Amino acid sequence: MNQSTFDISEIKEKLIYYVLNALRDESDPSDDRLKEIISEIIGMDSSTATLPLESKRELALSVFNSLRRLDVIEPLMEDPSITEIMVNGPDKVFYERGGKLHKTDIKFKDADSLKTVISCFFANRNRPLNEANPISDLRLPDGSRANCVLPPVAPDGPIVTIRKFTGISHDIVTLIRQGFISEEAARFLCDCVRNKKTIFLCGGTGSGKTTFLNTLSGFIPSDERVVTIEDSAELNLQGIDNLVRMEARLPGPDGSGEVNIGMMIRAALRMRPDRIIVGEVRGSESADMMHALNTGHRGSLSTGHANSCIEMLERLTGMVMAGSSLPYNAIMTQLSMGIDIIIHITRDRNGKRYIDEICSVLPARGKDFNLLKLFINDGGKGCERVCTDSELKDTCEYKG
Repeated sequence: MNQSTFDISEIKEKLIYYVLNALRDESDPSDDRLKEIISEIIGMDSSTATLPLESKRELALSVFNSLRRLDVIEPLMEDPSITEIMVNGPDKVFYERGGKLHKTDIKFKDADSLKTVISCFFANRNRPLNEANPISDLRLPDGSRANCVLPPVAPDGPIVTIRKFTGISHDIVTLIRQGFISEEAARFLCDCVRNKKTIFLCGGTGSGKTTFLNTLSGFIPSDERVVTIEDSAELNLQGIDNLVRMEARLPGPDGSGEVNIGMMIRAALRMRPDRIIVGEVRGSESADMMHALNTGHRGSLSTGHANSCIEMLERLTGMVMAGSSLPYNAIMTQLSMGIDIIIHITRDRNGKRYIDEICSVLPARGKDFNLLKLFINDGGKGCERVCTDSELKDTCEYKG
């Protein structure tokens, strides 16, 4: 006998209720144990007796996905070609593939169902997500990042954004072929990394900053000691044996136990690093980062959000002022001395990512930053050099 979609939905809800009751006596069941319980309950339930074996398997997987995974959007998680998933309430699900957004026909039953799935998903990974904590971030075991916002902060229903970790590590040759960077600019930046120039990458969300940071880190000499600091561990540095990785921690339910970027930067200074790589600076921890750059830790790498190289420096100044008592001119001077190269990465309306400009940071002039443009991208056709040979050589030359 064929079951209607409505009947299957009703059966699924009933099975979830039975499974949750059965889990009351299980302190922390593994995925295998949960699957076993689901199978037992489906086998005993009279409403599933007439279902074909394949339908029972699909129903069991659907119940498991609701309790441990992401229910109806789990197939999107398993599709390697999809790089980002966006859920704007129960009936608006989008995904990104090849840099372009697509709307799906996927729907949750209602806002409460979506809230239950997401709350269980975060709770299974010890991340509080409820009315008292309506905004939460989560790093998945595969490196993907999830962000969720619950009502009443999100009045149209729970919002979920998942940036998937594709596992693809782009080498510099691939990026040249894709038009992300020109061959000459790539050689220049590789020399800058080897010669311990401090490089700051900036751009919008999803522009490729972390991807390119991973690529540049491949040119760090393998005998150096590197400390990486991130809000959510995304960096995947290869070929460095003496590598120390640190990840921020949110405060516990009682408000204690937080470990933020600034605290980790201060700890890193006591670890005898050759380089410090900060995944992203976005607040007062910029003051600690600036201090690290000006205390002998050349060759560091970091990222931030900005619309251009000059805007990144101005934003950094404001962020440093929030975490430091130094006057504006002193901060400008120290940032100009601490950062050698700024790179701005962009993503156009078609989803194509490329380096927009590469600038050298020169000593500040009065109350203004002084940037020398080395490479610029004209309409996404590739980074073209706009400086002289001597300016380029002087910028990447090792200064000891």
